[in-house]
Amino acid sequence: MTSHDHQGDPAHWDVSSEAGAWFQSNGWSEGLSDHQLALQEDLSCLVDGELNEAAAARAMVLLEDSAEARDYFDDIQRFARFHRDLSDPERLEARIAMLGSGEIARAAENIDLAHRLATIFYQLGKAYTLAALEPTEFRERVFEAAVPVQETKTRGRGFVDGVVAGGREGEESPLGGRVDWREARHLLNGRLEQIVDPIEKGKRLLEQAIDIDPSHEESKIYLAYVHGREGRPLRAAGLYREVFDTAMNPDNRGHAAMQLGRLYRGEGDFRRALVLWRWMSISGLVASEPRFNLVHFNIGVTYAEMGATDRSVDSFRKLLDLHLDAGGDVSDIASLFVQNDDARALFESRPGFVERLTARLPELFADA
Repeated sequence: MTSHDHQGDPAHWDVSSEAGAWFQSNGWSEGLSDHQLALQEDLSCLVDGELNEAAAARAMVLLEDSAEARDYFDDIQRFARFHRDLSDPERLEARIAMLGSGEIARAAENIDLAHRLATIFYQLGKAYTLAALEPTEFRERVFEAAVPVQETKTRGRGFVDGVVAGGREGEESPLGGRVDWREARHLLNGRLEQIVDPIEKGKRLLEQAIDIDPSHEESKIYLAYVHGREGRPLRAAGLYREVFDTAMNPDNRGHAAMQLGRLYRGEGDFRRALVLWRWMSISGLVASEPRFNLVHFNIGVTYAEMGATDRSVDSFRKLLDLHLDAGGDVSDIASLFVQNDDARALFESRPGFVERLTARLPELFADA
């Protein structure tokens, strides 16, 4: 790049400056005068060491006089380092190696504190959410028991009070979101009790967990369920899809597929529901986690709604066989049919369906 000594004409910019070009393309130049644009370009080129003496002097004066200019200069320095590190793996490794043990320890501490707070909000949010659900919904949707609310809240208050006493307030979360420690303290020390409805408490806490850690899969699953329960299927579907598309934990991906399929089936989109549920079986997820066997009940009901009697009954047969192979009891599967009034009414409305079901799954009706 050539040296710059322009006086404000953007036509003189040399956009081969990697920092300057990037900031131009990302809207940093919008609303600025020609003179401001030129000064901005001087700062960009200063990062790359490509200003002549006169232009460099003007830029240094600007940095001394303007806090906004210093912030901008710091930003483009960070971007330039980031860009060069990504394009040169050895440089990135060297930069990591240069970190002092104190810096590494502080980064690790920040990650640990943010993760602990997100976990507290998630555990409490889950507990309040489950308190508002029916027992059958708990069995179908949850693989782990809820934490004791009061004990968890007390531990959470002590943890947050200690962090705030150490001088922390609001800060960027190393997990990708933001941590407002004082707001967390207010929430756990009384503000939460002002919310009467357990489901609203759960929703507020789950949202807080996601604010701290935007990739928190479990919080998104529970929050999506709350949205669906409260008549916001689009929001629920959006969160389920996000988890299904990005989840690192295969069980969480399975939960998202199960619930997203239920939303599709509720809208009458049987094909999309079946695609998700078949994926759970074909991917091996059901085989690796027997508690996902329930997906075959959903598949069976959906085929019954479509009038595909043989496929429906075959799915129920597979469900029963898998359950028995895993050491389960016939009564567990029988209860699914007995307790599901909608499914029973559907089966009875299909001519010959109950007879076909009885013939293929005689164990379910042995005591009838």
